[in-house]
Formats: sequence, structure tokens, C-alpha cells
Amino acid sequence: MRRRNHLIVFARPPRLGRGKRRLAAGIGAVAAWRFYRTVLAGLLRRLERDPRWVLWLAVTPDRAVHERGWPIRHKERRVGQGSGHLGRRMARAMAGRPPGPVVLVGSDIPDIRPNHIAEAFRLLGRHDVLFGPAEDGGYWLVGARRTAALPAGLCEGVRWSTRHALADTLASLPPGTSVGFAATLDDVDDAASYRRWRALTQV
Repeated sequence: MRRRNHLIVFARPPRLGRGKRRLAAGIGAVAAWRFYRTVLAGLLRRLERDPRWVLWLAVTPDRAVHERGWPIRHKERRVGQGSGHLGRRMARAMAGRPPGPVVLVGSDIPDIRPNHIAEAFRLLGRHDVLFGPAEDGGYWLVGARRTAALPAGLCEGVRWSTRHALADTLASLPPGTSVGFAATLDDVDDAASYRRWRALTQV
């Protein structure tokens, strides 16, 4: 089977009261829902039609795969994330794509553009795994070259939603793993990051 670049977007249904709870606690449920719905639609619109990769939408809960209203053209490229903690779901989604390099991103990073994804795949030509650091100590992107199996333990033992997430993930990698880093972007998951994003977009 021919190797291609695969881009996975992790998402929840953009519905009022579902997801973005930390953000909703700071700015209100309606504002959080509007933000997420707009960001997700814009992200998929920018990235889905690019011929340099195949875009997959990995959703949770799994039953949401069949819901209407997802802003993606190819229904067969909507997949469930499955069960388990976030790291396990991420590793499963990455391992389950057809042959080729894979990059996974979240759906709450408004600044992602095609050039960021293209650069990530370029970097995977030189590294086994790749991370896009976030300002809060986490990461907005994880990628793997997949010329062999994913590194054992990838994304295991991670303190998610803390400033330790990237450091914990790096510590979980086997010795000798070649690691690259993409651009640093800000994910918007609380009121402080939302205010920073709003200030920048209104400049």
C-alpha cells in the first residue's frame, strides 16, 4: 500500500454544554460553544482540501461518528477515538491509520494553518516523533514517522491538562528515539488563553 501523509484532528461534537468545560467556566457556556464551533469549522475548512495529506476526524464519544453536522466532506474518514485515557486514544488513532507518517492535532488551536502541518510532515522526514509545544507546557501536535511501530509507551503516564504534559510524554519515550519540535502555538482551553487569543485577533 502506498505511504501517504495522514492528519488526524481530535474533536468532540460542537454542541452547547458538551466539552470545553474549563473554558465555559471562565467565559460562559454559550461563548465557549460559539468559540469551539467556529474554530473547528475553520480548522477543517483550511486543512481538509490540502492534497499534501489525508485528513481524518477522530471523535468522542464514538457514537458521535454518525451524527449530522460535522464539517467534513468524507464520512468514511470520521472515526471514533475508542475508550481509555487521552494518551491511549491518541496512540490508537495514530497506529490505526494506513501506512505513512501521521500527525495528530487538537481542535482548540485557532492559529493552526496548512504551513504548520506541512512543516510538521517535513520534520518527520528526520525524526521518529514530533511535538508542537503549547505555551502552557502541553502540546498541540504529536506526530510519528511510522517507518516502524509507534514507540512503546507513547503518551502513557502523562499528567494531562497540566504544565507537565509535554515533559511527561518525552520521558515516556524509549532511549534513542529521535525527537523533533514544531512551532509553539497556544491552545485555548481556559479564560486566560481565550483572552490572549482575543487580544491578538483584535490587533
